Amino acid sequence: MREPQNISDLLKLQPDFIGFIFYPKSKRYLDKNLPDIDFGNTLKTGVFVNEHSDNVLKTAQKYRLDVLQLHGNESPDYCLKLKEKSYQIIKVFSVGNHFDFKQCVDYEPVVDYFLFDTKGKLPGGNGQVFNWDILAGYALKTPFLLSGGIGLKHLPAIKTFSHPQLAGIDVNSGFEARPGYKKINELKTFFHEIRS
Repeated sequence: MREPQNISDLLKLQPDFIGFIFYPKSKRYLDKNLPDIDFGNTLKTGVFVNEHSDNVLKTAQKYRLDVLQLHGNESPDYCLKLKEKSYQIIKVFSVGNHFDFKQCVDYEPVVDYFLFDTKGKLPGGNGQVFNWDILAGYALKTPFLLSGGIGLKHLPAIKTFSHPQLAGIDVNSGFEARPGYKKINELKTFFHEIRS
């Protein structure tokens, strides 16, 4: 997100996290300063892809981020270096039809959440939903966020989806009027249904 009013309107819905993209190749790249507004209990989350850890920390300090979401090939040691600076860490894995959850094992001690997104040409923002049945094979203890092209039409499926480690739903492209600009009314409906 980039527009101050759009961010303020979203904050009124009290999301747990709000993400800002610090990946220059993304069409949602934050190419301006964050507005100086009260985020309340919503955690400011910076999204990075294979960025040098020193640059991540500089950006995190500049924008007073709470959470670092890593979409690239970041190693467990890389995650640990950032976590030791007291940031929450979300490590993203792109899930295809034959995803092996053993890839996640070494990250368990150094991340707070996994985020499972749809495998595609881009590191995130593909706007496609993957087969959630694959998550039946996830047996680790780290909670995860479900992502990948989720929109209002997926509400019935979300309400019937169950997993003991599901911690939340990550929404992005399915609620955008344009890259980086959210449809607040649709999100209001979604939040109400999810929370009720």
